[in-house]
Amino acid sequence: MDRFLTWVETSTEKALTKRKAKRAYNKAKKRTFLSETLEWIDALVFGVFWVIIFNQFLFQLFLIPSPSMVDTLLINDRVVVFKDQYGVEIYPAGPKISEENRRVQRDDIITFYNPEYNSKGPVFDILSQAIYMGTLSLVNIDKNEDGTPAERLYVKRAAGLGGDNIYFNNGNVYIKAAGTGEWVDEDKFRSDNLLSTGPNRSVDQSLYPGLKAYARITAYNEAGIPIPSALIEDFQIVQNSEYSYIFDYYEYSREYSAAKASINPESLLARSDNAVYRTGIYVPEGYVLPLGDNRDNSQDGRYFGPVNEKKVNGRVVARFWPIGRIGLMTES
Repeated sequence: MDRFLTWVETSTEKALTKRKAKRAYNKAKKRTFLSETLEWIDALVFGVFWVIIFNQFLFQLFLIPSPSMVDTLLINDRVVVFKDQYGVEIYPAGPKISEENRRVQRDDIITFYNPEYNSKGPVFDILSQAIYMGTLSLVNIDKNEDGTPAERLYVKRAAGLGGDNIYFNNGNVYIKAAGTGEWVDEDKFRSDNLLSTGPNRSVDQSLYPGLKAYARITAYNEAGIPIPSALIEDFQIVQNSEYSYIFDYYEYSREYSAAKASINPESLLARSDNAVYRTGIYVPEGYVLPLGDNRDNSQDGRYFGPVNEKKVNGRVVARFWPIGRIGLMTES
């Protein structure tokens, strides 16, 4: 790593010295419109190039695109990501160097490559990231089919580390940390370990019976089974609420798979699908389970599973926009 940083420093000094000599030479020449234009283009290209280098290897600016980290980070907050925290990427989304002893720590707010991202090819991926970094996150040419910006990177909190088991029930999180033998409610786990209080819930627990009823009604309808009146009554709870029928897709899928397994207990596939929800998520060594602080509105590790630490590209260290929310993330 020291060699690499020395090379960057030496290359920068050589480039700046060469540019200084070139500018002195140009000043001695007769200035024309063409020479002025070329000099401005040269300065612009030089500036963008070093902005990209700075963003790739040291710090990157990132725009928060979704509400998954509310209230810690809000939509359109702009943050600074330290790129050297977990090793240095050779190029965007490429292999990292000096990562062996730079591991993700529990509760770090991390940026990582979206496991469900549909790549448009390596050339486009690198080009779009270069433009995004070179324009200080102002221009994103990577779009979805509906024109919205594609989320190439996610920002979440490292809730689970290698060796942990994470279990979810009614939107609540239970952690069996590596080397321990008991499940601990996340609130207590966080309090006992002096971790952040950023993760939060917004959905009333009393709505979950209605959500579970809706999941079972769906499974019974598909199987052609009459719907018990008790389920219909429970369903009214969520149907009459401010939320849509499915406000927690993980819990809905969990209850739906349980209903399918009970309807057809001889189906190995149905029992296998349900077992995933009953046993929780195991985080292998070298992986991290990222979860959004806005637990009721976050597309996170509950759905796509643990993320390889090699795909984690940085740690969020500060928020610089809006002005009224400027601050370090050390207490978040």
